[in-house]
Amino acid sequence: MYDILLQIPVIGMPVEDFALLLITALAGGAFGAALGALPAFIFTGFVVFLGEGVAILQRELTGQVEAVPAGELAVGITGVIGFGAITGPHIAFAGGVAASAYAGKKYPEMEPDGWDYHFGKNILYAFGTKPDILAVGAIFGTIGMLITQVGNGIFINVLGMTPPTDFIAFSVFATAFLARPAFGYPLVGKPNGSGFLDMSPFEREEPRTATDGGEVPLEHKGRLATEPWLPHQYKWSGVTAIGLIGGILGGYIYIQTGSIFLGYAISAISLLFLNLGVEKIPVTHHITLIGAVGAVVFLPVAGSVVALIAAGVFGAVSGLLGELTQRLFYSHSGTHVDPPAMAIAIAMFVVAVLSIAGILPNAGYL
Repeated sequence: MYDILLQIPVIGMPVEDFALLLITALAGGAFGAALGALPAFIFTGFVVFLGEGVAILQRELTGQVEAVPAGELAVGITGVIGFGAITGPHIAFAGGVAASAYAGKKYPEMEPDGWDYHFGKNILYAFGTKPDILAVGAIFGTIGMLITQVGNGIFINVLGMTPPTDFIAFSVFATAFLARPAFGYPLVGKPNGSGFLDMSPFEREEPRTATDGGEVPLEHKGRLATEPWLPHQYKWSGVTAIGLIGGILGGYIYIQTGSIFLGYAISAISLLFLNLGVEKIPVTHHITLIGAVGAVVFLPVAGSVVALIAAGVFGAVSGLLGELTQRLFYSHSGTHVDPPAMAIAIAMFVVAVLSIAGILPNAGYL
């Protein structure tokens, strides 16, 4: 009875453990703001890579088959640190994204030379030790943790069912959307050209114009009318191609190692080169992860070759979802809303629904 009274409702976590998580999430969000959102996410990749490597070694030594407990992303280093309160994307990356949104309005003079988009979209920028920016990161990192814990808790502990999506990915873009009205940005923005999906204003290098016929606000002067998430990765054909490739690689890694998240980790680590300024490095963590899910879904019922082909298809679909969501929600406002997170959340929602309906044999890592 004493233990039950000390449980947090819905979340199903002892009060002391929740307090530990809450305090660490505050620090993790601030850590993401200090390092910058993208550098913090690259650390996610390194930690998950380490955790999955250790897990693979343990399985080789013990002969255990990969098994992810219901509601858990992974175990050990991967789950507690990589996807946990220290480098979890819903905490550290989310804190960094919110910090950039805040600084874009509060400190436009901090914008580095050579950054062409609104400063609120600069997720490469490390904000160091500025207290108010770190506080923003801490608050939004904590919100991301709460969304994830409550979301999973409702479905697992209250409804007794598989979560209908990846709540880490969901909270990454939910906190980013929350930051927009919180700091004075339009929630979606007004498209230029022929609509939300039209990237031709970017290709023509059309400048931003005032929506009311007056002067363009100072923060937008000289900026492009449409700002694609990745100038080197937005054409449908190229996105499909890298989706197929990344999906197959993520699927193959799972088939050979039993790790769903190792391909994701490698993709995240590869972004170090993008952060260092190497041009045209593709962003693929949403592709390799969902590709691995395709292999997880089809391997038990169709064999490795079909599973690998399914992984390529799943990866391509996830890549296209990322491109679709960036055109709808990233390109026309002034802050970063993460297309890979939106793609993962949507893809895993579909997988979960099809699994619940009995169409797919399992729900991947959910």
